[in-house]
Amino acid sequence: MLKTDILNAPLLSALATLGHTDTVVIADCGLPIPAGPSIIDLALVRGTPSFEDILEVLTRNLVIESSTLASEAQGTGVERICQNHGLAADFLTHEQLKEALPHAKVVVRTGETTPYANVILHCGVDF
Repeated sequence: MLKTDILNAPLLSALATLGHTDTVVIADCGLPIPAGPSIIDLALVRGTPSFEDILEVLTRNLVIESSTLASEAQGTGVERICQNHGLAADFLTHEQLKEALPHAKVVVRTGETTPYANVILHCGVDF
């Protein structure tokens, strides 16, 4: 049995299917999610779980090769949270980020309400 602290079975199952070059999106509760990717909706109430809560869990359980934020998030708490978790981000406009969503394998929806609290995580390999 996999040793992890993730209790959400759909999230754990989705993470187990990821391979090199797959992308995972952590989305705030306002980001429109298109049809296509698997959606793991963790939003419980406004603010819970937070963007940082989910980013912390995912960076602990995945190999992240790179990340992408909306350029509107530059210099905000969202960018600092990503940096605190070892992620150096590339930037797209918010509209370009939304256009990239259909290509994601998994979207994890949080209860976050901070503007532009969305990140695309590009999976790597651990060898």
